[in-house]
Amino acid sequence: MSTQVVIEGPGEHRLDAHAPREPAAGEALVRVHAVGICGSDREVYQGNRPEGYVRYPLTPGHEWSGTVEAVGAGVPTTLVGRKVVGEGFRNCQVCDRCHAGETTLCTSGYEETGFTQPGAMAGTLTLPARLLHTLPDDADLTAAALLEPAACIAAAAIKANALPGERVAVVGTGTLGMFAVQFLKANSPAELLVVGTRPDRAELSKAFGATDFRTRSQELPDDFDVVIETAGSASAATTAASLLRRGGRLVLTGIPAPGAEGLDPTDLVVRQLEVHTVFGAPPDAWAHTVRVFGAGLLAPLPLVTHELPLDRFPEAIELVGSGDPKVGKVLLRP
Repeated sequence: MSTQVVIEGPGEHRLDAHAPREPAAGEALVRVHAVGICGSDREVYQGNRPEGYVRYPLTPGHEWSGTVEAVGAGVPTTLVGRKVVGEGFRNCQVCDRCHAGETTLCTSGYEETGFTQPGAMAGTLTLPARLLHTLPDDADLTAAALLEPAACIAAAAIKANALPGERVAVVGTGTLGMFAVQFLKANSPAELLVVGTRPDRAELSKAFGATDFRTRSQELPDDFDVVIETAGSASAATTAASLLRRGGRLVLTGIPAPGAEGLDPTDLVVRQLEVHTVFGAPPDAWAHTVRVFGAGLLAPLPLVTHELPLDRFPEAIELVGSGDPKVGKVLLRP
């Protein structure tokens, strides 16, 4: 018998005994190795997540890695013993968006592991086997726990379609921003600028491949081909758009507070900017992420600063929201 975190409602949680749920037909039972905490988990705990995007009581945890322990009927038994990560969105598979591969836009409604369905802050997680992505046998499962945010950025990189030799930039220096640097670096850009509010991230940004680092208070160029925004504020979106040449491509991945104002539609039209947005990661982005990770082109571990046992969940949540520059990605270990 293991334990699980249960959030009863905003600001209320408990640690419960956890018993694995045997996989039904089409499902797999995964032994959780590590689970990451991000800002959306903090929103769930504080009660700030938009209505319809959380269902209490809830076991959170949408960033995770683990090993398959059992499978239900109709699932290949060769999955047992494999290291895996998994998609969060529970799509219907039959609507037009699902058939187009856009599973995060499933028209049957929003359902996601760790938000409306039981998540990975427990000893095990049982979920549809079709959502799993297998990893190489020698994969580092601690590093793999960060592949969910990496997949979201892979979706952004696919939409950005940065070509070799283009001038590219990233706005934001958190986990998503550092993954964006790594994905863009793999496309051999002529320049790779990182813009953030934390000068202490300059060294890490350059270690991941950035050619320049600037804060928003410094003079910024306005002739980049591609910009990926990851900071999640209206001002960051405005900064990202200002970096682009006419006809440039902008991808927004951050989610500002409700009611935020920022981008000027006149500016977007007059400069003919191509704007894309990302909310979650569809299967092609997940598959791309796992391939890139398996090829050794992603380095998640330098982003991890804290690993705590599951019963220190409150401390982990506080760390994530502390604003301490020494706090990066926080992992819980069931």
